[in-house]
Amino acid sequence: MTEKEKAKNGNLYNPILDNELTAERFYVKDLCFKYNNILPSNIDERRKILNQILPSSDETTNIEQPFLCDYGYNIILGKNFYSNHNLIILDTTTVKFGDNVLVGPNCGFYTAGHPINIQERNSGLEYAKPITIGNNVWLGGNVTVLPGVTIGDNSIIGAGSIVTKDIPANVIAVGNPCKIIKRI
Repeated sequence: MTEKEKAKNGNLYNPILDNELTAERFYVKDLCFKYNNILPSNIDERRKILNQILPSSDETTNIEQPFLCDYGYNIILGKNFYSNHNLIILDTTTVKFGDNVLVGPNCGFYTAGHPINIQERNSGLEYAKPITIGNNVWLGGNVTVLPGVTIGDNSIIGAGSIVTKDIPANVIAVGNPCKIIKRI
């Protein structure tokens, strides 16, 4: 099994030892650099580069610069996706966003994690768990979503929250760790 397959399956893998993963990361990071250095008013050029980074993006996708990700092809965007400045997605496995998702500034979605075992961690091994964001979700500024989390449809995540566990549909949740404060 390749390191890429191990990552997709949630097994420990080493992203540094795999030439394919290394080449894919550099390719997308170069595109992100290019995207982030295009004049914001040059909408057509921004869209062209963003479509290369994120194959699932379309004319309803709007990601303000700067934007960084690991691979791009693991990110699935629904219709009407909007992210404010400084979005970071560590997409070592699938990160799926539903339709009509709003992401505030300085948000991060991190599928990668590291083993508790010191020898495994020091050897460069990591794991990946998918993130799923439902339809009509609003994430305030400075929200961090950790590996394996699902956020249900119509929910709101308050600014500054760190989402460590699943959040159901139709709630407002805030804090560190993020907890439900109201049903909507």
